Amino acid sequence: MTKEEVSKMIDHTLLAATATKAQILKLCGEAKSYGFASVCVNPVWVSLAAKELQGSGAAVCTVIGFPLGAETSKAKAFSAKEAVLDGAGEIDMVINIGAAKEGRFDLVQEDIAAVVQAVKEAAAQKEKKALVKVIVETCYLTDQEIEGACLAAKKAGADFVKTSTGFGTPKDAAGNPHPNGAQVRHVQLMRKTVGPGMGVKASGGIRDAETARALIEAGANRLGCSAGIAIADGWSD
Repeated sequence: MTKEEVSKMIDHTLLAATATKAQILKLCGEAKSYGFASVCVNPVWVSLAAKELQGSGAAVCTVIGFPLGAETSKAKAFSAKEAVLDGAGEIDMVINIGAAKEGRFDLVQEDIAAVVQAVKEAAAQKEKKALVKVIVETCYLTDQEIEGACLAAKKAGADFVKTSTGFGTPKDAAGNPHPNGAQVRHVQLMRKTVGPGMGVKASGGIRDAETARALIEAGANRLGCSAGIAIADGWSD
């Protein structure tokens, strides 16, 4: 796999609360220069990013229900529709994590389906296509819960499942922090669960080419990274 091919798998990401206009413009410039798949920004920056990336081939990705997933389905659907109308071509939504923990995957599926439908409607209005990626936030879930969430996303018609927000704060019983980003074994499990026809996005803590390669080999075909440039520059064919 070449540097150019890897670059086309990267969502160049800036989701910090402190992000400024200048930083978003820089992010967009880097995405154009490196040929990244998209920039991933908070909804407030979608219109600006869409204007900057017009005609470049890089999409605008934004996050919905981020990072907790605890908004109502109606709120998520409204926000997703607005984002697509503002110029987003990819929507990364966070599932109802509490419902997944309770094994209520019917609710998880309904929540995702509401966003998928809203995105389809908005994309039709704009006469374009838009993807929905579903963040299952693996750091909080057991393997069985990850499988259930991934199947719910598939049944709801989503295009990708995604590992993490990168903002999770999992801890063990003693209060010690656990990893909150992409793990190879989780990507393997997700790929096995959804099969070859659905996308798997690894995100959270991907800071170098070695880690990126391991996640791709595990089954990821998209990477969410704030370190996209370091990964691309450090890649060897």
